[in-house]
Amino acid sequence: MSETRRTSTTTPGGPVSHFFEDAVSNTRFWWLLLITGAAWIVLSIVILRFDYTTVAAVAVLFGVYCLVAAVNEIAIGAMSSSAGWRIAHGLLAALLVVVGVVSLMNLGATFASLAAIVSFYFVFRGCFDVVMALAGSAVPGWWVLLICGLIELGLGFWAAGSWNFSVLILVAWVAAGALLHGIGEIALAFQIHQGRRGITAIEGLADRLGVTDHSAPDAAVPTR
Repeated sequence: MSETRRTSTTTPGGPVSHFFEDAVSNTRFWWLLLITGAAWIVLSIVILRFDYTTVAAVAVLFGVYCLVAAVNEIAIGAMSSSAGWRIAHGLLAALLVVVGVVSLMNLGATFASLAAIVSFYFVFRGCFDVVMALAGSAVPGWWVLLICGLIELGLGFWAAGSWNFSVLILVAWVAAGALLHGIGEIALAFQIHQGRRGITAIEGLADRLGVTDHSAPDAAVPTR
């Protein structure tokens, strides 16, 4: 004689469940930002150890720096838990590509013109980091990214208004940009990690309250 036994299959269910799963999945590689942040800091030290004698050499240095930073922003965008931030990082990456290409195309640039390109970068990068810091102000450590953004804004206005240009100052600006980038990236890594832990905790609470539904309709399995 045959009987029918009902079993449950676990499958993702509901928009709330999908939201939590996407957020946790996108932020699981937060630790990569620690590695790239440390690499940026090391790069800032390496930059200062080379001897640059012409504006063209600094233009190449800054152009390559912007292109590498653009790739970095695309990677950070891929780890963002919201579509809005992914778009924002994508737009910043596109801007960095434009600035990098402009710098590489102006190998005969003067001190003033290269300083203008550098100031443009610092102002927009600083604004972006300040906005990111304020948006994540609920997460501990947000003020580190805020300080980095404010320093970048200060460097941008300095580059735009200073008349005392030299190769040494230009190289120092690029090195400072790499250093601030690294510090900001490490701070962002810990912010993402804290946010990931918060999302996981909220997901557990939602499961206990029955807000999420991870079960599909029971399937009938014949047995003897």
